[in-house]
Amino acid sequence: MSDEVTAEILTTHILDLARDGKRLDGRAPDEYRPISVDPGFVSTADGSALARIGHTAVVCGVKIELGKPFPDTPNAGVLTTNAELIPLSSPMFEPGPPHPRAIEVSRVVDRAIRAAEAIDLTKLCVTPGEKTWVCYVDIHVIDHSGNIIDAALLAALGALAHAKMPNARFGVADADAPLQLNHAPVENTFVRLGDTIVVDPSVDEERAAQGRLTVATDETGRVVAMQKGLIGAFSPDDVRDVVERAFRHGERMRKIAQA
Repeated sequence: MSDEVTAEILTTHILDLARDGKRLDGRAPDEYRPISVDPGFVSTADGSALARIGHTAVVCGVKIELGKPFPDTPNAGVLTTNAELIPLSSPMFEPGPPHPRAIEVSRVVDRAIRAAEAIDLTKLCVTPGEKTWVCYVDIHVIDHSGNIIDAALLAALGALAHAKMPNARFGVADADAPLQLNHAPVENTFVRLGDTIVVDPSVDEERAAQGRLTVATDETGRVVAMQKGLIGAFSPDDVRDVVERAFRHGERMRKIAQA
């Protein structure tokens, strides 16, 4: 039997299950897989964390060093987010130029951090127009079993929450200090399977999905960002329902990431 026929049979089975409120792994439509965040995973980074959602695993390392501010923001620090999909994490990823999925992950995570104003970049300025802190957020997907966006931001949030400003190493101050995190954005991803919308899709559910919606919220009750993926549509009522569900999941996930 060809891979295409096998995939089509699996998709049909997933949609049939969803119609009855069931999923391949036995979860309910609004149920996440087990979630964990382990800070300090990379000892050489200024901040790091390993986030797991089910078998999906993402490592984030934060590197902070001195550099020059951008000409249009002379009084602000610099935040750079990059995502890499390691070929060993999934057969769908290959060595070479950045995979479109990696570009999407880095942009969606970066947008959530910026829109939530998780870091006050003006406080990273050392000398206006001349010297500022540059914060690199490097995300590496090491096991892709679905829903890498949510895991990527969890890893980034965990890494930033435990990051240290390397003041002593760069001679800015005598002692290092924690990176100040003002807000804690979390992303929750939902996909449409027929008339059912499920949270935290597995790889097989992502392949069967007709639409994807990622909602980023923070601890103040704001929706700070939203990303639509795939070709399916969501009605206004669908969006309102998804946002309410995102707030519920986000509150629990923030506590895990910042523990």
